[in-house]
Amino acid sequence: MVLYGRLVTSTTAESPSTQLRFDVRDPATGAVVGRYPVHTEVDVAAAVARAREAGTWWAALGFAERARRLDRWRAEVTRGRDDLARIMRQEMGKPLSDAKLEIAMALEHLKWAARNAERVLGPKSVHASLLTINQSCRVEYRPYGVVGVIGPWNYPVFTPLGSISFALAAGNAVVFKPSEYTPGVGAWLAEAFARAVPESPVVQVITGDGATGAALCRSGVGKIGFTGSTATGKRVMAACAETLTPVLMECGGKDALVVDADADLAAAADAALWGGMSNAGQTCLGVERIYVHTDVYDEFLGRLVDLAREVHAGRGAAKIGPITMPKQLDVIRRHLEDAVLRGARVLLGGPDAIEGQFVQPTILADVPEDAAAVVEETFGPTLTVARVADMDEAVARVNASVYGLGATVFARRDGRAIADRIESGGVSINAFVAHATIPTLPLGGVRESGFGRVHGPDGLREFAYAKSTTRQLFSSPLALTTFTRSARVDAVVDRLVSVLHGRSG
Repeated sequence: MVLYGRLVTSTTAESPSTQLRFDVRDPATGAVVGRYPVHTEVDVAAAVARAREAGTWWAALGFAERARRLDRWRAEVTRGRDDLARIMRQEMGKPLSDAKLEIAMALEHLKWAARNAERVLGPKSVHASLLTINQSCRVEYRPYGVVGVIGPWNYPVFTPLGSISFALAAGNAVVFKPSEYTPGVGAWLAEAFARAVPESPVVQVITGDGATGAALCRSGVGKIGFTGSTATGKRVMAACAETLTPVLMECGGKDALVVDADADLAAAADAALWGGMSNAGQTCLGVERIYVHTDVYDEFLGRLVDLAREVHAGRGAAKIGPITMPKQLDVIRRHLEDAVLRGARVLLGGPDAIEGQFVQPTILADVPEDAAAVVEETFGPTLTVARVADMDEAVARVNASVYGLGATVFARRDGRAIADRIESGGVSINAFVAHATIPTLPLGGVRESGFGRVHGPDGLREFAYAKSTTRQLFSSPLALTTFTRSARVDAVVDRLVSVLHGRSG
């Protein structure tokens, strides 16, 4: 297989059992930019078998040696970031500057995982209770062996590396199934890893569509880390349920931005624009709904629309790229047309803003709360802005969604109090999505946005299972787990229970 002029054979599943291939097209031009094999169930099984053997070697290296190799991988990605960003642009359309920003954030998390895995996952002594004082206790976190990662196309480096980096740091081998829209990004990352760690195929890439992903779910891996739409996530869970394979689910969102009466309106408008329009709105954590206190509604709306008029979707130096998936255009069009039919005011853009694969920034006001543009994930450069009487109403509307991935609050005085009432996996105050960029903080959602966490200590523990070990230090004077236990021992235990647990306060 040729990837942008380079022959790739060592990091993708070898000798595919079928000659079927699929084309990858630049969404901005329609030009074919790559061709990849559709790996079958047989191919996936072979890749997992190789990964299982590689994982044994990788786990035996220990935390320090794995960290050294992960640092070498990080250096490879850093040196090749221009090439990687170019592939990202060709496959999914994002501007080069945004692609390089995504790479930079991914490198931060990779570094943190490598440097902190031993502290978080290494063996630790824990205290026994009074009744088991003769036991020495230890807990440690063991790798699953092989972790399957199913990645998205919208952030094809940052998002899957949130699982891949942490799974590797925990001691697992990884079989990575990138989106069929961005397989070249996945192949490039695996090729870079192979240069840094040539000893064994610890990271492998399989390519294909949903059937390939389903085969990975059924392949016997220790865990699946999935990022994608809620609908696809449900299918992944169903496939994993057949073998009780545990899953980490990072799914869709309908994130909101809340603006209180005392907010910095210039900063809030700037954050709302970036949060809603960057990456052409194709962001799970992107802002899709805005709720603004009535006292500042008109001023905020004016600032937002003025800023948005300077941002355009297109090729070349445009700040917004194309919509990557052609079928998503139908979703965006349906949401906009439905909102307009139901009385929404179009302040910028609108249904006519869809031009081929590009959607110009669109801002709608007075959209009914039960409209598709407010309820469903749009995944395009669109914003709905609503007036609220106070922050009680804003929080109620935010929490009415079936999703709960993230949120943003702009307020000078009550930001923390507002954020504490929002039901989501994370909230950033006076900055958009800051919690996703900080390596020490977990990232994930609630309700239909999924479960489990990437990043931070929680992210490391997602890719390891807790193992408890005890060692008896001396024979207990109160032998409890034996049929020779005497009535005297029962009486002493009963008295201890009364003393230890019978009093409140």
